[in-house]
Amino acid sequence: MSQSVTLPFWLLALLAILALLGALDRLLMPSVRFFLRRRLNKAIDRLNTRLKLRIQPFKLTKRRVLIDRLLFDAEVLQAVEDHARAEGTTREAAMAAAKRYAREIVPAFSTYAYFNIGTRLARWISTYLYRVRLGYMDEEALASIDPDAGVVFVINHRSNMDYVLVTYMAATSSALSYAVGEWARVWLLQSLIRAMGAYFIRRNSRNALYRKVLARYVHMATRGGVTQAVFLEGGLSRDGALREPKLGLLNYMVANFDPKGPRDVVFIPVGLNYDRVLEDRVLTSAAKAGGERPRFRFSPGIFGKFLLRNFWLAIRGRWYRYGYACVSFGRPVSLKGYLAGRDVDFRTLGGERRSDEIEQLGKTLMGEVAQVIPALPVSLVATAFLQVDGRAISTLELKGLVYTVIEKLRSGGAHIHIPRADLEYAVDVGLRMLTLRHIVVEADGLLHAEPAETDLLQFYANAIAHLLE
Repeated sequence: MSQSVTLPFWLLALLAILALLGALDRLLMPSVRFFLRRRLNKAIDRLNTRLKLRIQPFKLTKRRVLIDRLLFDAEVLQAVEDHARAEGTTREAAMAAAKRYAREIVPAFSTYAYFNIGTRLARWISTYLYRVRLGYMDEEALASIDPDAGVVFVINHRSNMDYVLVTYMAATSSALSYAVGEWARVWLLQSLIRAMGAYFIRRNSRNALYRKVLARYVHMATRGGVTQAVFLEGGLSRDGALREPKLGLLNYMVANFDPKGPRDVVFIPVGLNYDRVLEDRVLTSAAKAGGERPRFRFSPGIFGKFLLRNFWLAIRGRWYRYGYACVSFGRPVSLKGYLAGRDVDFRTLGGERRSDEIEQLGKTLMGEVAQVIPALPVSLVATAFLQVDGRAISTLELKGLVYTVIEKLRSGGAHIHIPRADLEYAVDVGLRMLTLRHIVVEADGLLHAEPAETDLLQFYANAIAHLLE
């Protein structure tokens, strides 16, 4: 026992390093973690004093804790048993599949990533591409929202820029949690999106176990008061008009809602419009083809080429922003108030009655969104050109037609963005955007719509067509 043991120096050094790391992990790291966590909590408390809708504790819970909580939810465990029985596999294999789905869905929110990287990047991209404007906002109604309520921004879906634009415009209100499609699941980008609190969904999945895991996460987030943002149309509008609401996520949010419980759910309608939608030609081509909806995949190479091309145009003085982008926030809709008015409790409904009530809620929310979509110069000018059915007109006649459209919109209570409060300038802005893209052509002092571009003209007119009905 007293004999000497000879060790190589490299092994002794390795053992010493491992011993030091063990001591640090057991003695020093807990204190460091406590110190950092305390500083982080103070920073979040200061941040919540500035935000209109504060960040709830659920959103700050560690990701692995949320995953465990989701996996051991009673309904998820039952879905695991059903999946194992239906697929003829072991419970362990079914549980592994559920864990894989949970890890795919649950975000890893970081306040630093959201407010220091995400919102700043969103602001730069939005203002680089567009002249961004805030349209209508009922500030008193928004200020009266219960700070403990779960808030859901319900948005019309015009472009993939919607995520960026709304993040920027809502940055002073709260941190939004989006449901993002599989198009954004690419290396590096998906890590940033998760850190900003978004969760990925497979929109067309028919897997019962996956849908149950997703449903329970959405329910947990809603019950935890997470501020969410959803596009009720499900996908981008291919013809520019509003689409019928898709009810999957809405159903998950309200399925177990207690009308007499302590926490309300408040829906805030958000209307977006653009003078130019980046994907407009892809969307109108898909609408004409009549096939499946267009698929978008993020490509770093294409994005890099886009930036280089615009930079080259800028240094030559030939780059112009894509007109105006405008966001309006409508009157909040309390789910408690809505259900009380209809004497409905989703927990007690089943079958067709339940589906009908959720469909009615979806249509009500889409109707509120429709009313706050702002009318922008390009939509106004496009509407005027469609009224003359391809006939060549003078600039003076065009302005008269646009003024008539504006008066009709105003009489219906629509929100119209008039740049610089100058109607003539608004017409000039809309016309310039359309002529630069050769959608409208000038010849012999007269203007006419290019016949081959009628679909694009209709696309922009459809954005406000429902306001003129």
